[in-house]
Amino acid sequence: MARVTDVRFEHYLPGCNLGVHETRPRLSWKLSNSPKGFKQHGYDIELSHRIDVERLDVLLANARSPLSSLVPWPFEMSLISRQRISIRIRVRNEAGQKTPWSEPAVLETGLLNRSDWQCERIAAPWGPRTPGPDSESLFRREFQTPYAIAQARMYITAQGVYEAEINGERVGDYFLAPGWTAYDGRLQYQTYDVTTMVSSNAINCMGVRVAEGWFCGRIGWDGGHRNIWGPHPAVMVQLEITYADRSTEIITSGTCWTVARGPIRLAELYDGEKYDARLEIRNWSCPNLGTDSSWQKVLALSPLPETITLTAGTAGPVKRLQVMQPTKLLHSPSGKTIVDFGQNIVGYVKLKNIRGARGHKITVKHAEVLEHEEICTRTLRICEATDEYTLRGLQCSESYEPRFTFHGFRYVQIDDWPGELEPSSIEAVVCHTEMESAGTFSCSDALLTRLYQNICWGMRGNFLSVPTDCPQRDERLGWSGDLALFAPAAVLIYNCFGLISNWLVDVEYDQSVLGGVPPMVSPNSTIVDPVWCRRVPCAIWHDVTILAPWALYEETGDVAILARQYPSMTAWLSVLPRNKSGATHLWDNAVFQLGDWLDPGAPPDAPWKSYTDARMIANMFLIQSLRLMARISDLLGKTAERLSFEAEARAALAQFHDEYVTPNGRIVSDTQATYALAICFNLLTLSQRDRASERLVYLVRKNNFKIATGFAATPFICEALATTGNVQVAYALLLEKECPSWLYAVTMGATTVWERWDSLLPDGSVNPGDMTSFNHYAYGAVAKFMYERVAGLQRLEPGWTRCRVAPAIGAQFMNASASHATPHGTISFSWKRTPVSQNVEEFDLKVSIPYGVIVEVVIPEGASNRTREVGAGDWSFQSSFSPDFEWPVTPLKPKS
Repeated sequence: MARVTDVRFEHYLPGCNLGVHETRPRLSWKLSNSPKGFKQHGYDIELSHRIDVERLDVLLANARSPLSSLVPWPFEMSLISRQRISIRIRVRNEAGQKTPWSEPAVLETGLLNRSDWQCERIAAPWGPRTPGPDSESLFRREFQTPYAIAQARMYITAQGVYEAEINGERVGDYFLAPGWTAYDGRLQYQTYDVTTMVSSNAINCMGVRVAEGWFCGRIGWDGGHRNIWGPHPAVMVQLEITYADRSTEIITSGTCWTVARGPIRLAELYDGEKYDARLEIRNWSCPNLGTDSSWQKVLALSPLPETITLTAGTAGPVKRLQVMQPTKLLHSPSGKTIVDFGQNIVGYVKLKNIRGARGHKITVKHAEVLEHEEICTRTLRICEATDEYTLRGLQCSESYEPRFTFHGFRYVQIDDWPGELEPSSIEAVVCHTEMESAGTFSCSDALLTRLYQNICWGMRGNFLSVPTDCPQRDERLGWSGDLALFAPAAVLIYNCFGLISNWLVDVEYDQSVLGGVPPMVSPNSTIVDPVWCRRVPCAIWHDVTILAPWALYEETGDVAILARQYPSMTAWLSVLPRNKSGATHLWDNAVFQLGDWLDPGAPPDAPWKSYTDARMIANMFLIQSLRLMARISDLLGKTAERLSFEAEARAALAQFHDEYVTPNGRIVSDTQATYALAICFNLLTLSQRDRASERLVYLVRKNNFKIATGFAATPFICEALATTGNVQVAYALLLEKECPSWLYAVTMGATTVWERWDSLLPDGSVNPGDMTSFNHYAYGAVAKFMYERVAGLQRLEPGWTRCRVAPAIGAQFMNASASHATPHGTISFSWKRTPVSQNVEEFDLKVSIPYGVIVEVVIPEGASNRTREVGAGDWSFQSSFSPDFEWPVTPLKPKS
């Protein structure tokens, strides 16, 4: 019998339903064990909520509908602050047969109104006198609970980063909370269930560690800036207790709190953390601490301005999500001890089993790569990436792990470890925003499978609170261009809707500050820099306002994200400067463009100097954005806007042809990037497209299948070849191992995707450029091609109601498998080829399809293909076929 499973609210992950900002959340569910042919004809939704401690109210709604994803809230009642509800769902078929009720799904709202916040914003009294960097501050307050406790909730946020404790026990498991937002526009808060942590009929103590974090710590390159959003950290805490006798009490941050400096004497995101265990205040967050001159009265600040929104946000929390052990202990030529974790990760190193003299200092330096068998820190630029631990020197062993910093690293150099360092004394803790895995991929080519794993690791490391460009050097910023190009691949790899949609809120706010021009980075840490705060429109980077919401819509089918971001999209297009010389629909030629950033042929110190005309690329993306805006306007029922955008796109395309395209299909610049974008953006007539396809194949073969594209075109080049019938050439490009290529980095030992195709040179030395990261996700956009062509999984309709499994047979791929968690459930499949004679192979495909998804299965048979449409269930297909391609594809070489 079919069963309803995985009931969810909006796009929240399981376990993230506490303290949310929703008054009428949409509901989604999945059906498991549904027999073939089963169809949902209607559903019943049961809502339970408490009116008071003793009374439970139950509401029931039902409807005739096949919908099971993002179903509108069916009740007249809207949720209010602090309301806790439980939802159960069952569905019925056309005959009226009902499934059992689902397991309950629970949601609790947070503090939805500013008036719900009664606490004061408090800071350390030395804060205004300390421009930074500063130590952590320890805030505490003792309080008495007179009765037995039925429920306790802690609502907390900080301008900075915090960790809370109650009675000496840490509250929650978040890392670098409350996360990074455009602090002048909104501040996120968290809600914790602390019912079991607060003692009944007893004296208790709340404690909060607070450090600078992104709010007022140093951010940016070339030395960056401090105090971008404020001069010093502050914290707001509100503990709400419901007693067994139904009475309530609210204990808030205010002037009765005290504060002291903590043992973390430096807490910098770039430079690292310095911890002096001699300065620990034992049991500082426990009651009955006694008198200590270290503690001072806090400074009560003015209320948070009404212009700053207090919100729960939609992104999952940043957490410590994995622990990794060392793979090697190395000794460098200079005598340094270096630990290799075998994987480039983001997080920090935890030290254990430390025994040494009081005051002895251990230093941990982080690096992504080795150069000449020593750690290479030059690529970090003005970023120390160094943690220090000073021992308190007790007889028992000590341990240390940072709280308020993170690093991007594979290698750490341990200096001055007392005694012999054992592998068991060190481990790496992987940190990133909590996301569900949305996809898997593997194939018979081990290097390509490793490339996919590298892409996953790179995405994890850079999706830490916001989608950053890199996680290791003096940058780590939410660059809009990187995300604009990677988003279509990102949604296939992880369920990142919450993180990206949350970030887009800040993009729109920062855009409003800049008069409609989107930020290059968001949160916009460049706002205080007169040189780097670009208020000039820029193609691709600013097209993120359209491209990122569109990627989220295609993945989920959720039109609401398009409606929410529509003002941001139109604001961008309204300030985009058009050419004043007559071609009024194209970009103004006077505007500087970054173009195909980091084209491998560009000079190391001038990555914008691509071989491809930058303004032409800008106009390609303009036409694509105008066309998308027409489709988005149509989805939102905006007919006049749709017609306007369609007309504008046609006019821009005509002017584009006049400016850049010959009648036969040759295009200005005549590069791989030129033809890849023209084909994938459908900018050519059919005859021109054929000519462009021939030219692209020629350029790729002439270049010995080495990549010649940068950030803008790399996501499209393999697909441009495949979609024009040149899949074997695409595979030759994908599988090339010489630099520049995707697999070159893999053959050089990469475990993440690099910023430059040659971040590491063939001789093992590090690229001399000062912009050399070994963990950038942009070039990992090729994962989409790997899913869609190598494995063969293609989304046909937004939200995965229809998709296709059609492996592009070729190269030496003998098998592949993939899976994807769609809004309706996980689709998974595997295929393999088996040679049976010189010209005949057997093909075997197995596919598992969830309810709610229709799949077109394309099977090679004979000298062609056959297609079958199937629905939910497990399916197996076999056929015999004759491969009709040549492999390997040969490069073009001059005749001898």
